[in-house]
Amino acid sequence: MSDSQSSSSPELGSIVAADENVGRSGRSYDSSQTLATPAPRRWRDVFWLAIFLIHLLGFGLLLGVLGLNRFEKSNRLNLDKLSSVPSDSDTGLTEEYWPLYAVAGGAGTLLGWMWLLFLGSQASHMMKVSVHILTTYLAVISVMCFWGEHFFCGVAFAVGAALQFLYVISVIDRLPFTMLVLQKAVKMVWSLPEVTRIAYLFMLVILLWMVIWSFGAAGVIASSMDDGKRWWLLLVLSISLFWTGAVLCNTVHVIVSGLVFLVLIHGGRRSLSMPQNSLLNTLRYAVTTSFGSICYGSLFTAAIRTLRWEIRGFRSKIGNNECLLCCVDFLFNLVETLVRFFNKYAYVQIAVYGKSFNHSARDAWELFQSTGVEALIAYDCSGAVLLMGTILGGLVTGTCAGVWAWFKSHDRVIMVGSTSMLMGMVLVGIAMAVVESAVTSIYICFAEDPQLIHRWDAEFFNQLSEMLHQRLQHRSARATEVLTHNRFDGRIQNTFTVR
Repeated sequence: MSDSQSSSSPELGSIVAADENVGRSGRSYDSSQTLATPAPRRWRDVFWLAIFLIHLLGFGLLLGVLGLNRFEKSNRLNLDKLSSVPSDSDTGLTEEYWPLYAVAGGAGTLLGWMWLLFLGSQASHMMKVSVHILTTYLAVISVMCFWGEHFFCGVAFAVGAALQFLYVISVIDRLPFTMLVLQKAVKMVWSLPEVTRIAYLFMLVILLWMVIWSFGAAGVIASSMDDGKRWWLLLVLSISLFWTGAVLCNTVHVIVSGLVFLVLIHGGRRSLSMPQNSLLNTLRYAVTTSFGSICYGSLFTAAIRTLRWEIRGFRSKIGNNECLLCCVDFLFNLVETLVRFFNKYAYVQIAVYGKSFNHSARDAWELFQSTGVEALIAYDCSGAVLLMGTILGGLVTGTCAGVWAWFKSHDRVIMVGSTSMLMGMVLVGIAMAVVESAVTSIYICFAEDPQLIHRWDAEFFNQLSEMLHQRLQHRSARATEVLTHNRFDGRIQNTFTVR
């Protein structure tokens, strides 16, 4: 009985998919007409836009004050009176630590530019190296921290290395498909050279902000306050830099995904139906009417995505431990609910239709679930692979600054290294956003109308369709197995009750 049900479900799924394809094709043509004659857009999520701008102004002022207090003269602005440590315990001046952040900025920029430069020829090898070398690099840094008697950081990096190793082991069977998707995304991006120029532009913008940010961070490290207050201040400044960097990365995401979507839906860059000045239009929308939505989504999306990847990887390796599986399923369902309102595919909807962030995220997720493409996205690890490359770039940047800091001041190595690592991650992340935005656009187009992908790359369309069929069959078989197991447990319970 269960065999007949499992064999009939793919056929039923094929019929439903065929009907949905007709509807999706109609939607895509409507989208094409809408994009060809874009209507005026309303400003979205204005509250979060205002919060972000106030945050920039406030932190810009704070960073300037913190940096000036120790610039060329100790306690220039008499801020040491706020510290419980006597002012004669001065540790240095701002200009002593500021050059260390210049090294971090230079290293991060170089890594980001190298990634964009070799995007067309060596991107696949660079992503494979990122996946396999990250665990080793984390372990080496852990050993170096223990050697330098920084035990907390040593334990943190050791735990990170263990989690990275376990995650890669849990998804090792998914990596071939993931690399296929990433290679096709790189192919799309490489055919649009203007998107790399956008990435260069935004790397320059974040570098300008990092000049101010590092000035303030150097002032904090050079201050006379105790280490506890230094760390708390650096944590607050790091959260600010993370949000600012995420906003710029996601702005690149919106710009590139909007352009890729237009290219796919109009059948090519040189298509007669392709709107004129499409890149300038997507750029204008991203930094004006849709910028509030980008600021809002950037606060939560990255953390929720990372948590979801870890839970998925752990969940697939639990086995038959029902108690542990129940706990993990509870967390998984909670995260899945959050993903419905905070996911990276919202940025494609924002770019194309100008919706608010929550509206875009909900529509994108409902589109994936109604078409079954969500099963394909759940199997794909492209976002995690790109994150590994971003983390590796940050670690290399932090190492470069940390080694120099070791020769200047042993007790400031972790402060300089950790904050420099964040700078490197932001800079490399902007380069990675170019590829990730192409991935999200490909999936949105495949869900909207599979023929868009078929027209662009027929072989890739066949590979996506085959993998989607396999994943839907796998889910159907697993659901049947769970249902049968529950029925069997119910019969056993009823038998014991009767006796």
